[in-house]
Order: sequence, then structure tokens, then C-alpha cells
Amino acid sequence: MKYYLLSVIQPSEGAPPSAEALADIVGSLELFHQELREAGAWVFAGGLHGPESATVLRPKGDEVLATDGPFTEGKEYLGGVCVIKAPDLDAALDWGRKASRATTLPIEVRPFLHPADER
Repeated sequence: MKYYLLSVIQPSEGAPPSAEALADIVGSLELFHQELREAGAWVFAGGLHGPESATVLRPKGDEVLATDGPFTEGKEYLGGVCVIKAPDLDAALDWGRKASRATTLPIEVRPFLHPADER
């Protein structure tokens, strides 16, 4: 098995979903996470606060400088993550498609460099 990161790509512009629409999305995500657990593909998932809550740490000589906010600004930001186990990229992409439908947002699927520890 390999680990894959499913990144939720959140738009930084536009109005957030209504409370009703958000409740539907949360329900869909709960079902998606349950399906991952039942399939043995679940590792971890969680939403993130907006980029305004970020602190960037940057090495400079012997010190590490801290600055508020994201390193870069853009039209999108990382809204949440889900780490899954899958036998191959095709299976991970299938999970990514399901995540995209559940969140109603784009999902980036990216493999980790090294295989999962099978201990």
C-alpha cells in the first residue's frame, strides 16, 4: 500500500456556502470518511482554518523568522487534507473523485515519496 494526500482546494474569492449547503457538504464528507474507514483506506482527515491564521517560519542564518499569513497569496488555498492508503494511483484517483463530489471542490491527489510502513 502507498500513502496519498488528497488536498482540498478552497477558493479564496466568492461567498462561502449557505448554512444549509454547508450542512449537506458536512454530511457528504462524513459518509465519504466512513466509506474510507470501511475500505481500510482511512489514515487521517481534517479541515483547516483559513490562510489568515497561518504563521510562516523561515530559516535565516542561525535564526528562524516568523511572519503572519501564508507564504504566497493566490485565488485558492489549502482548505483541508485527507491522507489515505491505496494500492496504486488509479485507486487513489477514485477516492479523489469521491472526495471532490463530497466537498464540491477540486481535489489534488499526490503520492508520498516513500511507501507506507507495513509494520
